[in-house]
Amino acid sequence: MEKLKEENILLESEMQEPEFWNNQERAQKVSQKLKHNTDRISEYINLKQQVEEVELFLEMIREEDDESHLSDLKKSMDEVEKQLEDARIVALLSGEYDENNAILSIHAGAGGTEAQDWADMLYRMYSRWIDSHGFKSTVLDILPDTEAGIKSVTLLVEGDNAYGYLKSEKGVHRLVRISPFDSSNRRHTSFASVDITPEMTDDEEVEINETDIRVDTFRSSGAGGQYVNTTDSAIRITHIPTGIVVSCQNQRSQHANKDFAMKMLKSKLLEIKKMENKEKIEDIQGKYNQIAWGSQIRSYVFHPYSMVKDHRTNAETANVQSVMDGNLDMFMNEYLKMKSLKSN
Repeated sequence: MEKLKEENILLESEMQEPEFWNNQERAQKVSQKLKHNTDRISEYINLKQQVEEVELFLEMIREEDDESHLSDLKKSMDEVEKQLEDARIVALLSGEYDENNAILSIHAGAGGTEAQDWADMLYRMYSRWIDSHGFKSTVLDILPDTEAGIKSVTLLVEGDNAYGYLKSEKGVHRLVRISPFDSSNRRHTSFASVDITPEMTDDEEVEINETDIRVDTFRSSGAGGQYVNTTDSAIRITHIPTGIVVSCQNQRSQHANKDFAMKMLKSKLLEIKKMENKEKIEDIQGKYNQIAWGSQIRSYVFHPYSMVKDHRTNAETANVQSVMDGNLDMFMNEYLKMKSLKSN
């Protein structure tokens, strides 16, 4: 708390400078940081007050030797315990980019229609999670299939600690079910990869040589409504040295699409730059170069039994439908706890 308060003093001092609002990008970043810190401080003070109220309640019951209020006490303690657990999780979000917005990409693995349907199911799952947490999502790029599902989709997820939570989802996700596309009702295994990158601010400098990139234009497609143009305004940028490909079709003009695609590319390249002692491609794409058996981080089994299991933390649940409806907090929280224990 003292660190947050000290940082707020510096941020408030910066906001008082006469030229502060001349740089809108910096001003927005400082304002967001101040709000983030202030919210954390308020949550801590509120939680502390609630703990004190429960303690007073307990003391009153003891003094009056009255057990008729024990059920109310238990209810109050359960509420405080849940808030405390939430506060512990937020405290684990201390990574360099955890506070940032996130760029979430889903790619169908090999398997045609079955894998593309699975990618679409994951898209729905994450959309539900995003909505339930009050985050904002924007489709930057989507490649639907004419028959069923999607080949890929990229979202910008905006909200406090969006990257901190979603970084746990990076990897290969495996589905086992009776395929609705198989007339023989056979069981199928499908794979899709999820990539999570923090959205970087423009004040983070990344040098990109024009000779190192290839820019292609193509016609926008997919469920973008009025915001997807029907002209050849979509942009795909390939970073030749690393093979990284980013694309954007959401913006209203080719110029805007290119600007955002470059921002996405810079975010990925900066992630490489910031990480040391690792293979560059692995830094960007995670440890799932092959979307196939044996490389998955989580399995979703619909048949012959119901189970979702995270293979990194061993967290699991039999309520598959709840998970597919976006209830992912248990898996995210267990991942954060695991990373915290390893770092300590």
